[in-house]
Amino acid sequence: MNTKKLIECVPNFSEGNDMNIIRQITDAIESVEGIKLLNVDPGKATNRTVVTFVGEPEQVVEAAFLGIKKAAELIDMSKHKGEHPRMGATDVCPFIPISGISMEETVEYSKMLGKRVGEALGISVFLYESSASDARWKNLANIRAGEYEKMATKLATDEFIPDFGPRSLNIKSGVTAIGARDFLIAYNVNLNSTSERRANSVAFDVREAGRIKTENGKNVLDEKGEPIRIPGVFKGVKGIGWYIAEYGVAQVSMNITNVNDAPLHKVFEECCKSADKRGMRVTGSELVGLVPLNVMLDAGKYFLQKQERSVGVSESEIIKIAIKSMGLDELGPFDPQKRIIEYMLYDSSNAPLVNMTLSAFADETASESMAPGGGSIAAYVAALGVSLGTMVANLSSHKKGWDERWEEFSIWAEKGQALKSQLLHLVDEDTKSFNAIIDAMRLPKATEEEKTARNTAMQAATKYAVEVPLTVMERSLQSFELLKAMAQTGNPNSVTDAGVGALCARAAVYGAFLNVKVNIGGLENKTYVETILKKATKMIELADAEEKAVLDIVHSKL
Repeated sequence: MNTKKLIECVPNFSEGNDMNIIRQITDAIESVEGIKLLNVDPGKATNRTVVTFVGEPEQVVEAAFLGIKKAAELIDMSKHKGEHPRMGATDVCPFIPISGISMEETVEYSKMLGKRVGEALGISVFLYESSASDARWKNLANIRAGEYEKMATKLATDEFIPDFGPRSLNIKSGVTAIGARDFLIAYNVNLNSTSERRANSVAFDVREAGRIKTENGKNVLDEKGEPIRIPGVFKGVKGIGWYIAEYGVAQVSMNITNVNDAPLHKVFEECCKSADKRGMRVTGSELVGLVPLNVMLDAGKYFLQKQERSVGVSESEIIKIAIKSMGLDELGPFDPQKRIIEYMLYDSSNAPLVNMTLSAFADETASESMAPGGGSIAAYVAALGVSLGTMVANLSSHKKGWDERWEEFSIWAEKGQALKSQLLHLVDEDTKSFNAIIDAMRLPKATEEEKTARNTAMQAATKYAVEVPLTVMERSLQSFELLKAMAQTGNPNSVTDAGVGALCARAAVYGAFLNVKVNIGGLENKTYVETILKKATKMIELADAEEKAVLDIVHSKL
């Protein structure tokens, strides 16, 4: 699966009863193409709705703005009542980096939204959490203190100056906090106990706030008369123990606000240690809501490494290990396709060839259609070749008598998996590049302006159709390093598999080269053409030499 920039947005709107208003807000959010609405959670008592959606950065900024704009039109804060602290029609709007994007980049997008809301909607905006311009505003509670009713007075002071928008209160819409923060994971760990008090003891061990220090049954106080706390193991974890009658077990219920400081698998392991020393056992756990892919992959790899097993296995296998190791399916099914954010957003139509069965792919190739053609086949052959090398690495990692070498082969297998993923992506990418040329050829050419635009599009599409197979050549060549190592040092029973992988890699290099040559003739930039041909010809020579080196090793061992 390709990694693209994804941001999750979780705006909290000050309406939890009128479903018509809530629906209009979510309709505005969903009107942005590419946005995926994941969850809408209205609360009647709190009179507040938490909406969760995901998309690429520019899409998220647009969708969040439209949601805030619609909330400003429909919600009157001067008449609002609710149990949850609030200060605006859109009370808070956090951006959370999910994949392919850093916190620093996410902060910039949150500022972009804040500026637009302040200027276009006339709403006072404070940047909070990682986006905060003032250390006080890192903590949302400091901004929201006094709630909506105190905002007019606060905005009139020099100590409460918004980052964007007016310094006077928008009576109808109130004040909004916008910022970037880490992903929050709601996570419960199940115990073989019904004791809420003992579950709390585990929570105290794990959570950042820890527990209050006591002596002789009394709280120990500092010089200011405040209780002294013994911190828990993890920063960014809030937790309590409770008893769930529905399941008949006690749980440690946690919010993990920083998965970098408190990785899910580490939190699970610490709960196991704490429970064990109190005579209890962790029987499993549950995730509430969605989880980013990298959190599950990190967990799966962690447990594989504990077993001294290769982490260079398929993504689905890594996730399966994570689920079973943490017992995420104890209280109910855990479907990765419905619980992992990136999987929910994955559009299989973007990779139609890779998602076909083997027979369907062969049928499609053999049909009257011009695509998929030799370029896609070359990429797929290369993917199969490197997969064979990866297989040898994984077999070698747990070969009897080679236990001390598991990590060596795990590293090779992980490299192979990365190359395999890139090459599979290029299977569909080659067909897309062919389609781009066809689309350019269909552009009108009646006027000089249209001719120029058509030629520009043709040149860009043709260059793309050259660079895709050129990349296939490069990735195929890279696979020889793995294949040679596996032929030389891998499981001797699988040496022929490394040899077949080398044959595939060389075939892929040659096949992709033919596509480079056939497409490059349409390019006008002759300097670029000469450079590419020289580079491609060199790769052909290297492929010949690398294949021979691998096959020589293979034959020497047969």
